[in-house]
Amino acid sequence: MLTRTLPAGLLLASALTLPVGAQTAWPVTLSNCGVDLSFAKAPESAVTVGQAATEILYSLGLADKVAGTSVWFTEVLPQFQMENAGIERLADNDPSFESVAALRPGIVTVQYEWHVGPQGIVATREQFADLGIPVYTLPSDCTGKDNTKGSDGTRSSMYSMDSIYQGVIELGRIFDVADKGTALVNELRSREAKAIEKAKALDLKDGSAVFWFSSAEMDIDPYVAGRKGPPGYMMQALGIRNIIESDEEWPVVSWETIARANPSVIVLARMDRRRFEADDHEKKIAFLKSDPVTSQMDAVKHDRLIVLDAHAMDPSIRNIDALETLAEALPKLDLK
Repeated sequence: MLTRTLPAGLLLASALTLPVGAQTAWPVTLSNCGVDLSFAKAPESAVTVGQAATEILYSLGLADKVAGTSVWFTEVLPQFQMENAGIERLADNDPSFESVAALRPGIVTVQYEWHVGPQGIVATREQFADLGIPVYTLPSDCTGKDNTKGSDGTRSSMYSMDSIYQGVIELGRIFDVADKGTALVNELRSREAKAIEKAKALDLKDGSAVFWFSSAEMDIDPYVAGRKGPPGYMMQALGIRNIIESDEEWPVVSWETIARANPSVIVLARMDRRRFEADDHEKKIAFLKSDPVTSQMDAVKHDRLIVLDAHAMDPSIRNIDALETLAEALPKLDLK
């Protein structure tokens, strides 16, 4: 019988009061994106489907437990290059169910339900459960979000770093490194608060922005950040208005609509992935400056373009890096 799971806020509050070196009480039981999980002991190995899940495990000192990784947008964080180089990469993008299952991991950690979920393109949870392999999905992809609407899901409430912190704390408990989870969350919270304080001091009441992730074709409507996902959270936290009003995670919006809104700043995703031509941020910049519509926007005319790590636009621990990058760049753009 599974115990009643604490709400995310209470879970974090209780976790952050744990003494250093506290031992995990077994079994670990929790509800993960609507699915009850129970662990009698720490998993011996993991396969990750999603860069965010990979880098959380690395940050918890669990690289030696990771048997394989997949779904990469950018290079791994510099501090983990050595560990990551020795771990099998099953796929740069979507791995096959067979390649994940073949490693017989003790757990599969997932960034997005559209990879492993009710209609998962890699597999469903049930397919892994049939093999005795539990699946843990980062709460950031299901907290306040409906993954049945829109290609990338639709958010019913504003994204919060608390959902990432919950994932860190829960994975720390599952792998019996709860003290490392607590320490990591404390560090990230401190950095988050400092970045927000720095940007708030600018008092950017009239600043606005759009985050351009990519486009299926260079000259067609782009994928931009909806108002309630991680970029929406960043803009709200830093005192900037998001010109996009959709609740979809990454809606497609016409350049004509964006140009009419005339954002003060355009934030461009930089990534190593090359699924689309517009994955290349230098090609994004060239398009903005040459297209007859986009070239007339104030952000383009005045070179108010900020290049940001693409993975930092997704729910991940890199959201803090993004906040710091934006807080550092905004004072140089003369937005007042």
